Amino acid sequence: EDLGAGDLTSETVVPPETRARGRCVAREAIVVAGLPVAAAVFACVDAAVSFHPCCTDGDPVPAGGLIAQVEGPARSVLAAERTALNFLQRLSGIATAVHACVVLAGGTKTQIADTRKTAPGLRVLDKYAVRAGGGTNHRMRLDDGVLIKDNHWRLAGGIAAALGRALAQR
Repeated sequence: EDLGAGDLTSETVVPPETRARGRCVAREAIVVAGLPVAAAVFACVDAAVSFHPCCTDGDPVPAGGLIAQVEGPARSVLAAERTALNFLQRLSGIATAVHACVVLAGGTKTQIADTRKTAPGLRVLDKYAVRAGGGTNHRMRLDDGVLIKDNHWRLAGGIAAALGRALAQR
């Protein structure tokens, strides 16, 4: 969706034979997630781009730590970099936040679990990032299990009525 018919700026100002090499460095301490997605973005734009992760999803990376390196035709690297970085930033942000909660809950029987409240189209990736951060996935879709919330029991005529109907369907 970002590329459209091409990268007009790069095609205008960067000579076609120019090669580029870049490094993805953590600006702060993170738990990385999304490396396979970033690799797929570069591969989709141009198979001649090489993406080399320097860690694995779920790894802690300190501020200043090297996450990945990329190399290839400059126009292709430029065309893919923002989308690849957006995925890495979003998924690493989720993994980092989940990991912080997991650490806070350490030593207890508490599990850090996600919800279905994700950005449309990104649920599978967001839930992947939760696992990379040490959390667990709850429901992927509405058909994965019964979860009676206040809006359900109110419309069902109360908690007892909602539970009764749910148990009768088991």
